[in-house]
Amino acid sequence: MVDNPSKDLIVEAPEIDPKDFNATDVAAIADRLERDDYDNAFESLRDWHILRSLAFKGSDLAEPYRHLLDLEAFDEC
Repeated sequence: MVDNPSKDLIVEAPEIDPKDFNATDVAAIADRLERDDYDNAFESLRDWHILRSLAFKGSDLAEPYRHLLDLEAFDEC
């Protein structure tokens, strides 16, 4: 059992508030995902979760990049 979790751990599914993002932020995330420009898989997973959360919360910012999410018709309904 871990008493003190590392501060360096990357949160897999961070709590996302669409108001915290603008079109430029989301475009940068999508660009990184498209180029697979990451030092490790956990960084890409974090960006993917951000984009996915924005899409599920109905943010129009994620709409141009839905192809990056590979969502099924009934995914998480």
